[in-house]
Formats: sequence, structure tokens, C-alpha cells
Amino acid sequence: MAVASGNFRAVERSYFDLRWHLDPVAASQAGVFAHDQRYGRYSPDALRPHLVALKALGNALEEAGADALQDEIDRTALLNEVRMSLHRFEKERPQAKNPEFWISHLLGGLHHLLLRRDRTPEARAAALCGRLEDVAGLLTDARATLSEPVRLHAETALRMAEAGLVLIREIPAAVGAEVPALAERIVAAADAAAAALTDFTHNLERWSETGSDLFAVGEDAFNFRLHYDHALRDTAPELWRYGHGLKEEILADLAGQAKRLDGRRSWPDVADQLRQDHPPADALVAAYAREMERAREFVAARRLAPIPDAPLNVVPTPAFLRPIIPFAAYDSPGAYSTDRNGWFYVTIPSPELPAEQRERMLRDHCRHELAATALHEGYPGHHLQLVTAQEQASDVRKNLWTPLTVEGWALYCEDMMGEEGFYATEEERFFQRVHLLWRAVRVLLDVGLHTRGMTYEQGVQTMVDELHVDRANAEAEVRRYCAEPAYPLSYAVGRRELLRLRDAFKAARGKRFSLRAFHDAILPYGGLPVSLIRWGLDLGE
Repeated sequence: MAVASGNFRAVERSYFDLRWHLDPVAASQAGVFAHDQRYGRYSPDALRPHLVALKALGNALEEAGADALQDEIDRTALLNEVRMSLHRFEKERPQAKNPEFWISHLLGGLHHLLLRRDRTPEARAAALCGRLEDVAGLLTDARATLSEPVRLHAETALRMAEAGLVLIREIPAAVGAEVPALAERIVAAADAAAAALTDFTHNLERWSETGSDLFAVGEDAFNFRLHYDHALRDTAPELWRYGHGLKEEILADLAGQAKRLDGRRSWPDVADQLRQDHPPADALVAAYAREMERAREFVAARRLAPIPDAPLNVVPTPAFLRPIIPFAAYDSPGAYSTDRNGWFYVTIPSPELPAEQRERMLRDHCRHELAATALHEGYPGHHLQLVTAQEQASDVRKNLWTPLTVEGWALYCEDMMGEEGFYATEEERFFQRVHLLWRAVRVLLDVGLHTRGMTYEQGVQTMVDELHVDRANAEAEVRRYCAEPAYPLSYAVGRRELLRLRDAFKAARGKRFSLRAFHDAILPYGGLPVSLIRWGLDLGE
């Protein structure tokens, strides 16, 4: 007999209390202020009571059934999240293997406090002081816990740490003028934090030379992620075959499109020629802002999805984020934050770089690619989906998401907007397929790197050979794939799952089908796995 839904919601509240205590940075990002002045602790001794509590919550969730279908879907998603968290800390153990895990926590905890405007200046300054004063303790824990550092991850963390020093040194000027009473304290705290991080870079330098090359999680752990993070039945070998099939399908499309655009050249040569047409560096942000507004107006005019009441700001990437955002990225508002602004970062080449390197970076912002990027990140992509999720009453739907659904939705939108006539030129349609080829190759790299013995160097060469990207960009991409098992495949596989779901929805609705009806049906589920959305819509297997 199912326990009442109210009991499940009580367990849900307990889970999020524990989540914010374990990860104070995630709490700050979500708009929960209670833990603003500290960092999390991930040493074995610090983690142990949290993991015991997580297991107890998992047991409580298994017993707390729900009377209503939508509550049962949330319960299932939350139970999978608990299992995934335990697996991550107990089996994959990024806290022991990945220095980037610690540096991301450190810098994220400062960045969001600086960026968001949902605290009073006094509360923000006090939180930044607290976090800066906790940096030395956090890094002491990191040294003690990183018993098996992976070389690639240490190299990435080193680049992030060097940029992070820039961020830390910017804080006193940014905050001290607002709250003079804390100016002296924040200068001292920033100096101490910078000294601690500088000292930690010596460890990162050593690990970059002596660290392990064992970044792969292995097939069992990879399949665990597929099952519990994405709620997929597929296993790694099945997705390997899918990736190959999708790649061949898109290559055939690209050959035909290249022939229409230029009968003499192959698709890589056509892409290379077109990438010479890009905005100048000083016009890059404005060019993206125009495309973002065009996408927003198109979605509204065609009534493809509801437009949320949350601004999306297109801005240059902050200096400390440039090493990890070489191109562009989206940052959503917090689930509970009164500041509803989303941010789309565009990385502008530094004028201090050699002219040849600046030109190479600008080629990644080709005019013909801006439309697909804008809709993917903004409307109807990430911003629209995630802000809509945050409007739901369910804490699960506000906060939990799988990249299969979030990245899959954004890539599905690239197709869907093309079907609706958004792309203005044949060149824009051509680059939409180039982007899809990139996502197909990601499936192969993800599965290959983590389950088939593919080395980092082989992954980089695959990107250079298959996608004809600059080697430096390929190296940055593959580093990320090595650190994020089962994430890179999410784009293409999520798109496939959503297209299948749309087909089933269309078959069930018949003449009553419309794109708006489909989008209205799935968006309230936020980023929950597609298989759970299918269950909620009663569309079978």
C-alpha cells in the first residue's frame, strides 16, 4: 500500500536540506542563502555522515510511495538522484581524482555571489568575506583528499586556478566600495585566499606531471550513469552503434548541402571558407544579442512555447571563466532567486593575443552559426526550458535535471526551429547540420574514452580528423569529455528521445496535435528524464 504523497514531500524537503548543507555553493546558486559564508567539505571524514544520511533518505524514498502519478514521477526522479550521488562519491570519487572538482567549487562559490543581485550589498560582502576566509581550509582538505589525481584534470584545474587568482584580486574593489565597513576585512581575506590558491597551484603543477592517466570510469559505471542519471535502457555498446549510424547519416546530408552551396568543394572546405565571415571582436556581443532577440521574437510570433518573464543578458565572458569557456555558455538564474536574469557569456579574444590566434578564435563565431547557437542557449533552448522548470511547484522539478533532457531539448530545438523556417539562409541550415555532426561524434568520443580504451590523444585526433576543428579547441573539448562521463552523448541521444516522444504524442493526438501542445505538455517536467516524461504523458514504452 502506497504511503501518502505528503510523506514523500517531507522526504523531498529533507533531501534538499541535506543537499544544500553538503554543497553550499549549489545552495547559493539556487538562491538559498543560509550557507553563503562557507564552502563544502569532501574529505572522507566530512563526507561520511552525509553519505549515511543520503542512504537513509534513499530508504525512506523507497518506502514513501505516492498516490498521484506526478508525485510518483518526482519520487522516482529523486530516488535516482540519490543513487547517482552515492555512486558519484563512493565509486567515481571525483573528490579523490579530479582537482577541477575542488577548483570549480571554490570559484563558483565566489562568482555567483558577485554576479547575482538578490542579496543586500551587506549580505553579499559578508558572504564573500566568509567564503574567502574559508579558501585555505577548503584547499587543505583538497590536498588531503586528492589521493589519486588524474593528470588531465590537474592540467585543467591549473588553468582555472590561474584565472581564479584574477577573480579573487578583483573582489575587494568590486565589493569594498559598496560596504566600506567591511573593506579592510575583505582585502585581508582576498590576500589570504590568493596566497592559499597560489600555494595550491604548486600541487596542481606537480600533479600535471605525475598524475594518473586513468580518467575512464569503465563500462559498468558508465552504464550506471545511463540508467540512473538519464533513465535510459541503452548500454554503451548500443549507443556506440547509434553514434556511428547518426554520423554516417549526417555526413551524407552535409555532402549534399555542400554540393548545393559550392559544387567543387567538400563540406569541410565549404565550412572553412564560410568561417572567414564573422563579426569583428568589438561587435561580437551585439551580433549574438541580435540573434537572441530574433529567436525570441520567432518563438513568440509562432506561439511555439510560452516566453518566461526572465531577461536573458548577452555579455562578455568574465576573465576568470575564459579558460573554461573558450567559446560561449549559458548561466541560468537560481531556482529560488529573486534575480531572474539569465546570462549568456560570449568569449571575446583578448587584444593581447597574436593576430593569428585572435582570428582563429573569431572563426568559431561565424555569422552563419550565430542563429543556431542563440536559439540553443536562449529561446526556445536552455533559458526558456530551465526558467519554466523553476516556475513549477515541485522542488524536484525546480532543481533536478539530466543533461539528456536539457541538452537534448536544446538540440531538438535546433531541428524544430529549422522545420519552422527560422534559418534565414542555406548557410545557416548547413551549419545546423555541422553542429549535429559534432554531437554525433561526441557520442563516439564519450563511449570510446570511458568504455573502449580510447586515449586522450586519440580523442583529440578524432575531433581534428572527423570535425576539422582547430587542435587547441579539440584538446579543450576532449579534456571536458574525460571529466564528464555520459554527458557529451546527452545532446544527440536526448534529441533522439525527444523526437521519438514527439512521434508518440502526435500519434496519440492525431488531428489535435500541434507543436505548441507538445511543448506545453513536456516543459512542466523541466529537465526530468525523457522516459519519466513519457510515463507522465501515458505514452507507453
